[in-house]
Amino acid sequence: MCLPGCEEAVRAALTRRGFFRGAGASAAATFAATAVAPPPALAQERSFRRVIDLTHTMSPDFPTFFGVPGIEMQKQFDLKRDGFNLYWWRIVEHAGTHLDAPIHFSENGATADRIDAASFVVPLAVVDVTEQAAKNTDYQMTRGDLAAYETKHGRIPDNACVAMHSGWARYVADSAKFTGKDAAGSFHFPGVSPDAAQWLMTERKVIGLAVDTLSLDHGASKDFKTHYTWLPSGRWGLENVAALDLVPPSGATLVVGAAKVKDATGGPVRLIALI
Repeated sequence: MCLPGCEEAVRAALTRRGFFRGAGASAAATFAATAVAPPPALAQERSFRRVIDLTHTMSPDFPTFFGVPGIEMQKQFDLKRDGFNLYWWRIVEHAGTHLDAPIHFSENGATADRIDAASFVVPLAVVDVTEQAAKNTDYQMTRGDLAAYETKHGRIPDNACVAMHSGWARYVADSAKFTGKDAAGSFHFPGVSPDAAQWLMTERKVIGLAVDTLSLDHGASKDFKTHYTWLPSGRWGLENVAALDLVPPSGATLVVGAAKVKDATGGPVRLIALI
């Protein structure tokens, strides 16, 4: 957010048309000529064939845990009036497809800006529990689900992110279904059991945990034990992940595009699966 006087200063600086028509136009032309297409050699080095976006589009209508808009956008500058477009955003850190940093549920855990960038490019293991979730909206992914996954797809790689695919992403346009909020105010949607989270920490070297629902814990949880088990260990979480049905159970690489905001407990992310 701008400090007092910032808006006037920006407006004054950016209405110097000579800048835009002169040096700015030249710089734009140079960028377009040199940066649009990667060099052929670089393109040939890519080891993936497909790029899948695992991110829901964020809007004020996206269902949130608190029942308030996760983002509010106010247009401060307009192209016709000011020469450029710009919005001010007011954001709930933990809304939409987003990151849970360790500090979110711990006393001294890493904030979002202090998470090693290398940990945001990792193998992705997708555990399908859609059948179980269809029968039980309060389903929690179990150690048994993880064992069944490894029997079929092999051992979960070191430093991987394990994603629970419950099929809940398809309900995102229906807030009542996605949250499962009942008359008493309790939520009902799948999550990861604390035992499964503990097993991934102690028996496997997993660094990230992801879900296609509002929370790592199932909706009816009152103690958030999975959060309290997972995040204080220095690991990160992802919630409201999209399109896990398009990703193979194993073999994909996850790229987490997380905002680097000082002292943030999380924040919106752009998730990409490389296959």
